[in-house]
Amino acid sequence: MSRTALWFRSLLLPDGWADGVRLVIVDGRIETLMKDAPAEAGDERHQIGLPGLPNLHSHAFQRGMAGLTEQRGNTTDSFWTWREAMYRFVDHMGPDEVEAIAAQAFLEMLESGFTRVGEFHYVHHDASGAPYTNIAELAARTAAAASETGIALTLLPVFYLHAGFGGLPAAPGQRRFINDIDRYARLIEAGRAAVSSLPGAVVGIAPHSLRAATPEEITTILPLAQGGPVHIHVAEQVKEVEDCLGWSGQRPVELLLDRLPVDERWCLVHATHVTEAESNGIVARGATAGLCPITEANLGDGLFPAQSFLERGGRFGVGSDSNVLIDAAEELRLLEYGQRLSLRTRNALARPSTPSVGRSLFDAALAGGAQALGVSSTLAVGQPADLVSLKADDTALAHRHHDRWLDGWIFSGGRQTVDCVWRAGTKLVNGGRHIHREAIGKRYRQALQKVLQAS
Repeated sequence: MSRTALWFRSLLLPDGWADGVRLVIVDGRIETLMKDAPAEAGDERHQIGLPGLPNLHSHAFQRGMAGLTEQRGNTTDSFWTWREAMYRFVDHMGPDEVEAIAAQAFLEMLESGFTRVGEFHYVHHDASGAPYTNIAELAARTAAAASETGIALTLLPVFYLHAGFGGLPAAPGQRRFINDIDRYARLIEAGRAAVSSLPGAVVGIAPHSLRAATPEEITTILPLAQGGPVHIHVAEQVKEVEDCLGWSGQRPVELLLDRLPVDERWCLVHATHVTEAESNGIVARGATAGLCPITEANLGDGLFPAQSFLERGGRFGVGSDSNVLIDAAEELRLLEYGQRLSLRTRNALARPSTPSVGRSLFDAALAGGAQALGVSSTLAVGQPADLVSLKADDTALAHRHHDRWLDGWIFSGGRQTVDCVWRAGTKLVNGGRHIHREAIGKRYRQALQKVLQAS
């Protein structure tokens, strides 16, 4: 049995900030939680504490591509030219490289304040497109990276069968992603086995998109989720919307809501190009919008209408997606700044009940991300001790208090403001650095050298 006692001068709890909070953590879960309590001998003491944030959408392997697609090509660059570069990168990764790159990405997530990741996992097979002996070999490597770094994992194996709307045959560059329905069912079963030893692991399903999976196929695979999360890319690009209209006469989100049982388990990733009616539909179904502001800016996707969505009671979480830059605070900051630029206003996403933009963003991303990843985000007795402490002496937090700390962290601090991170009571980040940073970083650099030399 493991036992840890932590004391925080101030800790953000579900009912708001509390001072003098003492936690006793046994085997990763909060056994006792006392407010207005003095620290006791042997307690580890910290000043500012927060719940760990969920990262609801990641393609971990793309961390290895960061900065490699920022040179202009011979034609107008877009998401679609970026995708071709991604396919070329995928061609040269083996299992060891997948694991090493994922470990580096997960490490950086923890260092920035994320404590759980939703891994939208779509590279399944070897470079020829043939399944590994263990069909979930690469899922197992992802689980190994999560185990080494300590991050909590919601594994979302991707169903991917087509190259475009209407069931077009897959393209050669997609060969490592492809499974028919029967093989996908075996992949899900093997994926559950791959994560079975990870504390708190969750498995859901992820039809990649309406381009890669038909509505009929999605309906068929839904029972494989076994009540768990269902994630799908949708309406990320204008071309995607136009192509869907041309094929079906409906827009992507419109089609999803009309033909599939979208509910609270679903996460609509990006949903960038939505109408007011579609936005209302997402809210009515209780689904989560999975927003990835850094990646959406990097790829030139556009801006999700977050202000009007939140005013209707919409739920959202944030994800690091392509992992071009991993920073929980930056995702929230860029989400707000995108709305300010689009609407030409300030403090766009503050709620009437919560004038602090930082607090409004944090609360919404915490609740929406947890819902999307199939877990609870509550710091309470019986729940996992997933915690983040901020550096009270950081200049971004100087002479601030409670919600002002969140404003300072998100808008003038960032990942360098994070001090310690605990997942299930285990301290994984200390002084802003992961406990295995050197070893994982060395393997990452070796893996990237191998991949890029082969490219």
